[in-house]
Amino acid sequence: MACKQSDPPPLEVEKGDLYFSGYYWNYKNKTSPAGPGPNIFLGNKQAAWVDSSGKLHLTIQKINNQWVCSEIISAKEFGYGTFVFSSETDISNFDERVVFGAFTWDDYSFQKQANSEIDVEFSKWNAANDTLLVTYSVQPVWFSNPTPYQERSFKPKLARKWIKGPMTFAMKWTPDVVSWQNFSGLGFPGGNLISQWQFDKTNVSRSKLENNLVSDPIVIPAPSDSTNFRFNFWLLGGLPPNNSQRHEIIVSDFKFIPL
Repeated sequence: MACKQSDPPPLEVEKGDLYFSGYYWNYKNKTSPAGPGPNIFLGNKQAAWVDSSGKLHLTIQKINNQWVCSEIISAKEFGYGTFVFSSETDISNFDERVVFGAFTWDDYSFQKQANSEIDVEFSKWNAANDTLLVTYSVQPVWFSNPTPYQERSFKPKLARKWIKGPMTFAMKWTPDVVSWQNFSGLGFPGGNLISQWQFDKTNVSRSKLENNLVSDPIVIPAPSDSTNFRFNFWLLGGLPPNNSQRHEIIVSDFKFIPL
């Protein structure tokens, strides 16, 4: 008689606080001020949620006389590849202290890879009349450094009609090049490419400075086995919006295309 074959080990199933665009995500919940900002981050569906159409909503709002921000963190780890997301919100009306970020991050790779961070951010960076509202970055960029590492970020000039309408962003991460493409409307690849930029290994190595710590010098950070993707919506310096208004941004979709 044949021996009975043992059952296969159970599959590990990703779980999270909310499900968006085919992935599970977890809330960042910080009841004391934490970076970025520092801010209070509310970790529940009052701060961030997915609506009946499958779209992600992130908020900055005043609750119990306290301004609170929002951030979600992918339950899945990501490596090299292309990260694509679409925003439906008119960001031209954001208060100058408001920042929306879409970025890779790793809590455990500070020393070797400067937290494995590459970014797309929407903000006026505390300049109310700023019209360059989108920033592409390869970290480290600033982090209290006496020199700003200006070559590591780029702010494309976008007509107001593009800023006001839906936009789609693709951020491709490889060992040798990080590149960005920005399309008007929803969907990738879009029919109307309105900005692009790339950063390669011909640039200078830089170190990240944070909390009196200094990372190893890097040109392009690499992912590790604990690198995730995040969306956050926060306030510069943890200060209230100058217009005292609640803010909300809608992200209609997200996808990842492995390298």
